Amino acid sequence: MLRGLSLSTPEPDAALQEGKLLDRVYNTYLLMHTHQTVDFVRKKVQALPGHCSLRKMSIMEALELLDQLVDESDPDVDFPNSYHAYQTAEGIRQAHPDKDWFHLVGLLHDLGKVLALFGEPQWAVVGDTFPVGCKVQKSVVFSDSTFHDNPDTRHPLYSTEYGMYQPRCGLENILMSWGHDEYMYRVMKFNNFTLPKEAFYMVRFHSFYPWHTHGDYQHLCTEEDLRMLPWVRELKCVAWGGWDRTGGLGQAPPLQGEQPPSMTHPCSPQQVRPLHQAGGAA
Repeated sequence: MLRGLSLSTPEPDAALQEGKLLDRVYNTYLLMHTHQTVDFVRKKVQALPGHCSLRKMSIMEALELLDQLVDESDPDVDFPNSYHAYQTAEGIRQAHPDKDWFHLVGLLHDLGKVLALFGEPQWAVVGDTFPVGCKVQKSVVFSDSTFHDNPDTRHPLYSTEYGMYQPRCGLENILMSWGHDEYMYRVMKFNNFTLPKEAFYMVRFHSFYPWHTHGDYQHLCTEEDLRMLPWVRELKCVAWGGWDRTGGLGQAPPLQGEQPPSMTHPCSPQQVRPLHQAGGAA
C-alpha cells in the first residue's frame, strides 16, 4: 500500500530518491499485475502441501530471517521487518490486553514474507492483494496502468464483474493473488493453528486494501465476511496507526535470545512447516 510518499515538493536529492523509490514500487506492482493470474495462483495453491513438508522452522527463526528483507512494494519501512512484528504485537497488546491470540496475530501477520528469501520473486510475496478470476476494481493500486499484459483481463469470463464466482459466494471461496498473506494463512491451516476464525481472516486479508479500506468487492461478500471486516480493519489500524512506524510506544524489540511473551502462545505450534523453496514462479 502506498502510504508514505510525500505530496509536498521535496529537495532535489530527496526528489531523486523518492522518484527512484516510486519507480521500484511501481515496477513491483507491474510485474505482480502481469503475472498474477488464475493459472499462476492455482499452481501455487496446489503445490503448497508438498512444499510444506520440506523444512521445519520456528516462528522466532522466521522473524529473524525477515530482518534480511527489504519490501520492494513498501516506500515507508526503513528498519528491520522484525520491528514491525514486535511493535504491531505490542500495540495490539496495549489496545486489547485481554486478547492474547490477537497479540500473536500481530507477530504472525507478515511472516509469509520469508518466501522472498527462498527464491520467490517479490511480486509474488509483497504488496496489496486482490481476487483473481474476476474484473479488477479501480481501487487496486495502479490498476489503470499495470494490467495491460495480464491475459486474464482479456478472458471472456475472468474479465467480467463476477468472473468465475457467484454473487455473495464468500471470500473463503475466492482465489486471492498469491503473496505472503495467502501463504501464511495456508501454512497456519496446514499446521492446525488453534486460533479464532478472526485471526485467519486478519492474516489472509490484511493486504486486501481494495476490500478493507476502499469498500470494493462487496458483491462477493457474505454476512460472515462483513462481520469479520472490523477485525481486519483493527489490525491495520494498529499496524499502520503509528505503533510500528515511529516506535511510538517506546518499545524496543527483544534482545537477542530473549523470547517475547506473545511467542509462547499455546495456539501456535513451536515448529511450523513453511515452504522454503519457491518453485513454479512464472
